[in-house]
Amino acid sequence: MASLYRSAAVLLKPSRAAATRLYSSGGQYEYIMVDKRGEKKNVGFIQLNRPKALNALCDGLMLEINQALDAFEADGNVGAIVVTGNERAFAAGADIKEMQNRTFQECYGGNFLAHWNRVATVKKPVIAAVNGFALGGGCELAMMCDIIYAGEKAQFGQPEILLGTIPGAGGTQRLTRAVGKSLAMEMVLTGDRINAQEAKQSGLVSKVFPVDELVSQAVKCGEKIAANSKLVSVMAKEAVNAAFELTLAEGNRLEKRLFHSTFATDDRKEGMTAFVEKRKASFQDK
Repeated sequence: MASLYRSAAVLLKPSRAAATRLYSSGGQYEYIMVDKRGEKKNVGFIQLNRPKALNALCDGLMLEINQALDAFEADGNVGAIVVTGNERAFAAGADIKEMQNRTFQECYGGNFLAHWNRVATVKKPVIAAVNGFALGGGCELAMMCDIIYAGEKAQFGQPEILLGTIPGAGGTQRLTRAVGKSLAMEMVLTGDRINAQEAKQSGLVSKVFPVDELVSQAVKCGEKIAANSKLVSVMAKEAVNAAFELTLAEGNRLEKRLFHSTFATDDRKEGMTAFVEKRKASFQDK
């Protein structure tokens, strides 16, 4: 348990070198825009930026997202990350032109799309702010995030069947866990889309906002998360995600161990002391 606490603490120590690489050069990225948002600049912000291609997820774009995520992970001031696109499209899918002529040998031997999963393995909470199209790989990218906020005109879908293939970055797995077997089967087998309200009703997204308010609301959510102990937020995220992988008994055991681990932190002591003393807690991420 002590090693669990130490490893989480190391994660949250700021890396000045990584932060410098991330923010010092506006020309570093070709396919995304990266910034820090919020009053305290504690929310990492990644905006997909291929508007002419409806933010189609080419290999270069995904590698840049991974690079930005790695830098935000190393930035001790960042407590949450927002990923978004533009008002027309979060991401309309994978770049089909890029994969059109790939062979089975190339895909299987090179473990094609394996590096797309980085979003799902980030320890800090990630919020997807989805306006417009989130189709195919775009829907999969959103589902890799921890929270999905949708603009009122958002559309979600897994239309790979219409291209003679199936989802390959978690679509059949995460969608089924989010909306249930029947709706997931219908979407995957027909290629039909659902709108923002249907996505909320089915449990795919947590909130729906007017298009022009979506990003600011996602950043506000990120600020709320970042105001808590970053160390304990990592533990909370791990516990919730375990519910998708473990039995109830195993998940409860993990939760209890992580709960007990919080008692090795200064932030747990500060939080409870502040509550008793009727004041706002001042967390130090320790």
